[in-house]
Amino acid sequence: MITRALIVVLAVGVLAGCGGGSTAATTPGAATATAPARHAAVQPALCGRLRATVVGRADDPAATELSGLVVSASQPGVLWTHNDSGDRARIFALRASDGHVLASLDVPGAQAVDWEDIAVGPGGDLLLGDIGDNDAKRPDVVVYRIPEPRLASHPTATAPAQALTLTYPDGAHNAETLIADRRTGELIIVTKTLSGHSAIYSANVSGGARQVLKLRGHINFGLAGLTTAGDISADGTTVAIRTYSDLSIWHRRAGTSIAATLTDGTRCTTTLAAEGQGESLALTTHGTSFYTIPEGPSPPLRHYSSTLHP
Repeated sequence: MITRALIVVLAVGVLAGCGGGSTAATTPGAATATAPARHAAVQPALCGRLRATVVGRADDPAATELSGLVVSASQPGVLWTHNDSGDRARIFALRASDGHVLASLDVPGAQAVDWEDIAVGPGGDLLLGDIGDNDAKRPDVVVYRIPEPRLASHPTATAPAQALTLTYPDGAHNAETLIADRRTGELIIVTKTLSGHSAIYSANVSGGARQVLKLRGHINFGLAGLTTAGDISADGTTVAIRTYSDLSIWHRRAGTSIAATLTDGTRCTTTLAAEGQGESLALTTHGTSFYTIPEGPSPPLRHYSSTLHP
């Protein structure tokens, strides 16, 4: 985990060398398209000004470095999240209406080196991305797969995790963004770089316990545009990646992979509320709104929606 304050200091240095109860706030920036379209562009509902509402706070004192958020595939009103590095291997269930922590569940068979993002995979399973590597020295990273726990049975732990070990083809990278296609099993990791020039790597959840990631292309988020989370809507039509300050959104055409959508499609970019250390993103079913929750004690859960599409 690299703090946002450190990022600002580093970005200023690079430039010099080159010559919030419910509070509604409308983000100031209008969306801008940033890539050429090969097909007639479909404007995602989230392009444009966003309305951010604090719906509640995570009330578990252990939930202080939340990094990663996803909407439950089968339990309405439930969000899943986890802490960043420094915690044991566990996940939290949040109530989407107010942020209340419904459960804290250990994940047997998993290690928590630097968990950074969470996604929904095939069958509604949860995929936990142990993909953080600030020093770029890990020989491989791991994605853990677990069946989504059923909260009605009051579990204290998840089922044992299955580990998918991934190796980059060109050396170690730091990453905080994990996106998965629950239908095809496509798995995407987006690297986090100070230059904002992020690499897109792919694997497949069903491709075996050990895989070498494939480099699929790059996206430029601009200087200090560090990617901290990503998601795809349950209907598969909207893909989004966030930085500390902005959200990029793509419309995904039917039959197109996530990797091709990110590298070849048109995206729009809009501004997020001032969240501080914001490293999470959870799109709703049809990609018309999303949730975020930052790091820190008693963190606020925000719900974003478009001012044009209530």
